[in-house]
Amino acid sequence: MRVGSDAEMTFWEHLDELRSMLIRAIVVVAVFAIAAFCLKDILFGIVLAPRSSGFVTYRLLGVEPFEVQLMNIGLTEQFMTHVKVSAYSGLLLASPYVLYLLFRFVSPGLYNSERHIAMTVVGAGYLMFVMGTLLNYFLVFPLTVRFLGTYQVSDDVANMLTLHSYIDTFMMMGLMMGVMAELPVVCGLMARMGLLSVGMMKAYRRHAVVVILIVAAVITPTADAFTLFVVALPIWMLYEISIFVCKIVQKQYDSVKEN
Repeated sequence: MRVGSDAEMTFWEHLDELRSMLIRAIVVVAVFAIAAFCLKDILFGIVLAPRSSGFVTYRLLGVEPFEVQLMNIGLTEQFMTHVKVSAYSGLLLASPYVLYLLFRFVSPGLYNSERHIAMTVVGAGYLMFVMGTLLNYFLVFPLTVRFLGTYQVSDDVANMLTLHSYIDTFMMMGLMMGVMAELPVVCGLMARMGLLSVGMMKAYRRHAVVVILIVAAVITPTADAFTLFVVALPIWMLYEISIFVCKIVQKQYDSVKEN
């Protein structure tokens, strides 16, 4: 049974509903982005925190005092960085509402069982993306900055990290870790569809490790072994979690078939 009268709407009514949804989503993202832009000190206090030893991760690990110096080499670089980080923050903060709008748009065309599955997948997917982003912020990125920002081939060569390099690496690694965190959700969905099994994932575990190292090498902005390990380890843990998720989904599927 479908949850709405979606079949009664014409193509143009659907198109008008889609346009309305997109406008609302853009407005909300813009409001959050403008708010983030106005709160510059708070925003960049958060973004730039991992560059010094006062960051919470370093304090918990007992890291020796350090500070990575940043510099600006472009006339418009600081302003454009401010705009870019504000837009990214606005999208991130508004994403729950945007997902709600998208789900409300498609849900009338779904059956009750499909709607329940969609809600679970979307909710779990968003939660895992947030967890991946937080993992990057509190662990992967700080350790990367600490290692690469203070590494010197000689005391005569000082590190001068540009603002552009720092922000681009921060945003790229956050996005990629968020996407990588979707692995358990994707594997669970594939297991539910019968396309993946626990036995298959265990059999190809060694192959998966090789793929994970390749993916980590693509994600990391440098070729050093330390950063590769810091990125690859959480992805490997996500693979092991995916096996556990597939086991749960497979048991539920088997119990439904028996009934």
